[in-house]
Amino acid sequence: MIQESKFRPSIASTATGLISALFLFSMPCPANAQPVASEEQKVAAAQKAAQQYSACKGIAPFYWEIGNGAKLLASGSTGDGSIRRDTSFPIASASKWVFGAYVIQRLKGQLDPRTEKSLKMMSGYTNLSATSCIFTPTVQACFDKGSNATYSPQNDNKFFYNGGHFQKWAVDHGLGPMKRDEVVAEYQKQLGTDFHFSFGAFQMAGGIKTSAENYAIFLRKILNGQLLMKNFLGANPTCTLPRQCSQAARSPVHMAWHYSYAHWVEDDPAGDGSFSSPGAFGFYPWIDATKTYYGIISRLHRTDREGGEIAAGAASAQCGKLIRRAYFSGTASNE
Repeated sequence: MIQESKFRPSIASTATGLISALFLFSMPCPANAQPVASEEQKVAAAQKAAQQYSACKGIAPFYWEIGNGAKLLASGSTGDGSIRRDTSFPIASASKWVFGAYVIQRLKGQLDPRTEKSLKMMSGYTNLSATSCIFTPTVQACFDKGSNATYSPQNDNKFFYNGGHFQKWAVDHGLGPMKRDEVVAEYQKQLGTDFHFSFGAFQMAGGIKTSAENYAIFLRKILNGQLLMKNFLGANPTCTLPRQCSQAARSPVHMAWHYSYAHWVEDDPAGDGSFSSPGAFGFYPWIDATKTYYGIISRLHRTDREGGEIAAGAASAQCGKLIRRAYFSGTASNE
């Protein structure tokens, strides 16, 4: 038989427990505990960063936005306000993410070894000149021009940032005879007809012209799992800096970012692990490391060679990271 005194707590122990509980509830929050920012605070912080931070003032005018899979959360136009959400222009290497998503969707996520190497820029086709395909009528004509189709065995299995990898894959997979409008239609079979864009320079890695409004449709599709690219974000990344690893031959990014399937992984010591595809003219799209939010900086800065050193893209990435940080924290007091 169980003794009642062993089953019920004593009056004294009950009182002690109540006093302890009251003491804990009355204790102040730890000094380092941060209150959760409201959505209004997040938006205000992002707007302040875009308007006032030196890294962002230096690249104005531009349009920026942050959203999730459902809607636009924060946005604005800086400088003279000339760039809006629907302003369309060449996005240079931000085209790479679109091509990668098209390839992965077309292959239903089943990538053969050659496709893996192509999307991670390790195929050895490293001689495509970024400015050589402005007037070429087909994908094949771009690839055949000059030394664009030259294979460099010394660069095979090494990361080498160049549009030749993607152009070679396109030629090998039936896109060679296609003209610009035909490639757009081919892409839209996989990415959806609601994503509107066109081609200027006719190379897969850097020729798309579109707006932030349209690119946001593409990014939301990734976030929502409508495109298989979501499963490939940050997957199997490769080192990109020649000074740090023997499997890298050339990178236009001087941070210790890695490269995944047609996109960068911002995982350097100062980075936050976001996925991105900055272009030479300053267009900068990103998805955060949790695959919950997307963002865009939209601008046109023509002094950099498309596909070459992406100084304008790197500048946009720095501003974009600060806007992203301000939004997530709800504060923009320090750069």
